[in-house]
Amino acid sequence: MNNHYMFEESKDLVTPALIYYPDIIRNNIEKTINLAGGPQHLWPHVKTHKMSEMIHLQMSAGITRFKCATIAEAQMVASCGAEHVLVAYPLVGPNINRFFKLTQSYPKVQFWAIGDCTEQIRILGQVFKKESLNARVLVDVDLGMNRTGVPVSDVEYFYEQWASLEGIEMRGLHCYDGHRTEHNFDERKQKTDLSAIEIKNICTNLQQKGYTCDTLVLGGTPSMPCYTDFQPDGCNVFLSPGTCFVNDYGYSKKYPDLVFTPGAAVLTRVISCPGKGHFTLDLGYKGIASDPEGTRGIIAGMEHVQDLFQSEEHWAFCMEPGYEDQCPRVGDELFVIPTHICPTSALYPSVPIVEQKHLTGNWEVTARNRCITI
Repeated sequence: MNNHYMFEESKDLVTPALIYYPDIIRNNIEKTINLAGGPQHLWPHVKTHKMSEMIHLQMSAGITRFKCATIAEAQMVASCGAEHVLVAYPLVGPNINRFFKLTQSYPKVQFWAIGDCTEQIRILGQVFKKESLNARVLVDVDLGMNRTGVPVSDVEYFYEQWASLEGIEMRGLHCYDGHRTEHNFDERKQKTDLSAIEIKNICTNLQQKGYTCDTLVLGGTPSMPCYTDFQPDGCNVFLSPGTCFVNDYGYSKKYPDLVFTPGAAVLTRVISCPGKGHFTLDLGYKGIASDPEGTRGIIAGMEHVQDLFQSEEHWAFCMEPGYEDQCPRVGDELFVIPTHICPTSALYPSVPIVEQKHLTGNWEVTARNRCITI
């Protein structure tokens, strides 16, 4: 068994249980800051963990800006005392008024919004205009993922249109590139450099026309190291990783250049051995993320094991031929490193904390629900 994850009090925990390891996470935070060239260059996403305690850890390391996917996450971060909070998700319906209420409830925090729809940005501006205020906005740029965002060729047009809207203060660009999944760093860097040229040209053109475009929030964990040398004139560049602070098996396998250690594991128990070399865990897809396709996690410290199938409450495995005698026994405790930690964290209301191989506390998954109070 991998000694990173074993701890003395595991026998007392009901399984499955997602465990966080702050010693590893602190080391991942330090690595991220060093890679970025300092905490002032980071604007990390919080969706990986959704936990106030994680925000406090990052703030203690000097990080002051955070990115969120939900209003609940934004409220959580604001309540921790962050200086800047970006809601990096299109604001529509009641979330427009909820965003405004956030700005009123936490006046010391600078809130930022993104968008790709002129009508919704106009509605946002009208809400702020009623109180003689402006909403800080970044254009959400589609660099090729085709999920949200304005196509690169249309960004300047949208920017100029939105800058004329009342209640809107245009400040820059939000450029997420979740489609940058090249295994090889050089290939990923080459593709990212092409995007960087497009981003730089947009900023230069807008600035030459007299528009303020001084804030760039770029990339995710895989592309973060590709943007560390990108600094266009007149712009503040912020790198926006998320997963790397906790990290998971998926990123560890796919991006060998990213030297982050998985800082979370699911404690599980063998509940059945239905045949020679076969065993079943109490870890169904209600306890570990069911995406992406393929293996949903690896058992730490175990080799020669094959994933058979998973259902809601069960996960069946078998040992490879010739290794049947290494099959774990009913009642044995195992630790599974999730392939995708972000949705796995959201499956649990709280996570036990293990430091120096001892259970030291519990962290609430603060923004697991869509609403806290706003």
